[in-house]
Amino acid sequence: MSQLLPPIGAVLPELVLAVSAIVLILIGAIRGEAAANLVTGLAIAVLVAAGILVVLGPSGQTVAFNGSLVISPFSRFMQVLAILGAAVSLIMAVDWLNREKQAKFEYAVLMVISVLGMCMLVAAGDFIALYLGLELMSLALYVVAAINRDSVRSTEAGLKYFVLGALSSGMLLYGMSLIYGFTGSVNFAVIADIVREPSLGVIFGLVFLMAGLCFKISAVPFHMWTPDVYEGAPTPVTVFFATAPKVAGMAILVRIVADTFPNIQHEWQQIIIFVSIASMVLGAFAAIGQRNIKRLMAYSSIGHVGFALVGLAAGTVEGLRGVVLYMAIYVVMTLGTFACILSMRRKGQAVENIEDLAGLARTRPLMALMMGALMFSLAGIPWFAGFIAKYYVFVAAIQAGLYPLAIIGVLASVVGAYYYLRVVKVMFFDEPAEAFDPAPSELKAVLAVSGLFCTFYFVYPAPLIEAAGAAARSLF
Repeated sequence: MSQLLPPIGAVLPELVLAVSAIVLILIGAIRGEAAANLVTGLAIAVLVAAGILVVLGPSGQTVAFNGSLVISPFSRFMQVLAILGAAVSLIMAVDWLNREKQAKFEYAVLMVISVLGMCMLVAAGDFIALYLGLELMSLALYVVAAINRDSVRSTEAGLKYFVLGALSSGMLLYGMSLIYGFTGSVNFAVIADIVREPSLGVIFGLVFLMAGLCFKISAVPFHMWTPDVYEGAPTPVTVFFATAPKVAGMAILVRIVADTFPNIQHEWQQIIIFVSIASMVLGAFAAIGQRNIKRLMAYSSIGHVGFALVGLAAGTVEGLRGVVLYMAIYVVMTLGTFACILSMRRKGQAVENIEDLAGLARTRPLMALMMGALMFSLAGIPWFAGFIAKYYVFVAAIQAGLYPLAIIGVLASVVGAYYYLRVVKVMFFDEPAEAFDPAPSELKAVLAVSGLFCTFYFVYPAPLIEAAGAAARSLF
């Protein structure tokens, strides 16, 4: 009974999110569209509270609901990261939603529900909890992608994401059913005990399961939705897509392969290596010809997922530490970059082309300086935070003997640096375009914090590296 009814602190963040979502829906239903800003403000407070509760939760590992949820240092770290991405995304969305007359109370409620799904997903201890968390997260994402019903691009983005997401869910379920059929269990710990040697049925199931999860993190060859959805969805929604769901998807992928199938590492390692190389190479080359900065960031995110998977391919504590550290730094870099993209407005209209940044160093010097720092970090230029993130995953791959993977990763970084540095060139050396409208204070704050973090992270990197290391060790 004690296992079925766990200490309330272990699942308190999920309970707070679930109850708050219901309360916010009631407030919105009673007060109507006038409640949009109130509900958004309350939703931000709820997300912050949930993040604090995760940090203050029980230390060590707690098993809840008969093994359906496993709350560990790894799950707590990734939950905090996902909640941080969602909360900052929602803060950045407030001004845009009001300017575009798209302020709807449903938007904030859907984000809270999606974050609840992410927290369940990251802490899942069996396939049932995994699927419930994944669908709770995904169904909300399908709706927010198409939340601007007056935009053909937004509607198309939502439809593409829904259709391809349904396909990926089918593949995921098929993989789960195969694994259940050959092991007789859906519990991760039990499956880890049963699967001691490779079995053809289990390997087939694992392939389908990983295919479904690769869709959620937009890894090649399941990336086809990413550029169209990033470009077509409202920009605040793209910010959300690029951060929190990626963290949750990467977290459960790590737990599936490293925690559930540790005894058949050679089998899943081959899949991860292929997906990692394909993502890095496509992300590096496909972005070169992009003119829309949101599409550029879509291919950039595909490439960064590939770099993070380099650490997972190593299959060691050091490799998993690199994955966790990489995702943390990636979230900060992405939030800052999209703060700049959201600030790109002229005469009240949003602009999205890279050429619109021309001469930004002369019209908005501080904005150009912070954006330049973020581009250097995304490119992995020493001494910026992005370089440290890549260093840890590449070193883990080398220590694991995966020399070709590390070499391909470094070469892909060199190619990818071209399109990041092109943005810097446009901002600092091209003739100035018309100045942007003044940016809202919250966007300035996010851009400044992320830019300064990426620039000066090398001064004191130890706390984040130690936290990532503790999270990785909890999986072994």
